[in-house]
Amino acid sequence: MDDKSDIQAYMTRGVERIVADSLKATLRDPRESAFMVKFAAASRKASKIRAEAEKAGEHIPPFLIASITSSCNLHCAGCYSRCNHATEDTQPVRQLTSAEWLVIFREADEIGISYILLAGGEPMLRRDIIEAAGKMQNIIFPIFANGTYMDAAYLQVFDKCRNLIPVMSIEGGKEETDTRRGQGVYEKLIANMDCFHEKGLLFGVSVTVTTENVEEVISSDFLNTIATRGCKLVVFVEFVPVTEESQELAPGEEERNILKNGIARLREEYTEMVFVSFPGDEKSSGGCIAAGRGFFHINSHGGAEPCPFSPYSDINVRDTSLRAALKSPLFTALREQNVLMEEHSGGCVLFERRESVEAILSESAGKKVSVSSVG
Repeated sequence: MDDKSDIQAYMTRGVERIVADSLKATLRDPRESAFMVKFAAASRKASKIRAEAEKAGEHIPPFLIASITSSCNLHCAGCYSRCNHATEDTQPVRQLTSAEWLVIFREADEIGISYILLAGGEPMLRRDIIEAAGKMQNIIFPIFANGTYMDAAYLQVFDKCRNLIPVMSIEGGKEETDTRRGQGVYEKLIANMDCFHEKGLLFGVSVTVTTENVEEVISSDFLNTIATRGCKLVVFVEFVPVTEESQELAPGEEERNILKNGIARLREEYTEMVFVSFPGDEKSSGGCIAAGRGFFHINSHGGAEPCPFSPYSDINVRDTSLRAALKSPLFTALREQNVLMEEHSGGCVLFERRESVEAILSESAGKKVSVSSVG
């Protein structure tokens, strides 16, 4: 399914399913339901914009991942971002301002991008950017947060701007979560969920799936814990190993099948929840959907990267547009040389084939580039 029209159709169907599931999930909440009806109309318009671009030979993905900060307060075990030196304890200089991000968000709206995932570091550290995102009502912004920075002011922002959806990271039960993220994090997350539920605010969770917790995170015990607290979105993210020691935690074919079958069952049993898997079944999409096939990544300094797990960039949106970034030599080569379609053991093909990515980048730039020197 390498043909552009095929991937466009695949991604459009995926967006339509998410919108339909979201409408169903919010039927009992008048305010959320009213927003989702408006967003459904905006999403249809965005799909038409992307379809028109496709006819003109330009492929626009419906998703963008925006890492709005490289600072984080936690040191989660096996964090790919820290291992790649993309996340630090302190706030680095020269990161994009809220005004610069707002320009990016506006262009994303104009070219037909419907979802912008706000990530980090810890994105809740950048309240200015989150408030700017709240103004872009045609785009849904899932905010992938660790849950330790929720406060009354943020609750007011989420209540006012229904396009902002906090997605808190959890690893399953208390032991699994605190072991990876730190003591007390699980209880904080549960308290947040109860608070969101009490105030009628939409929220979701993000689960890093490993060989050790795959059965736990698709279990009824875990799902009931978050469903009864009002969780409407679950994003399953396959663990990507960044060291030899963590390789055994990466889901293989067996675990991915368990997850795929589990999600199919959960969609039947929990009809008021939306379930998304990343990277998901690459066979059905004809390979990895990074580098602009289905999404791409902008880091906190403006570098356009294939995805967060492949932190390489040859173009910066400070100097150009999102449209131009999608046509960068690196993105174009990754798509045309079929690197995204290569066989791999699991997780992220671009991380596993990082030497090939570096070779492509070095060839286009005329110099050797390493992970720590880009962005």
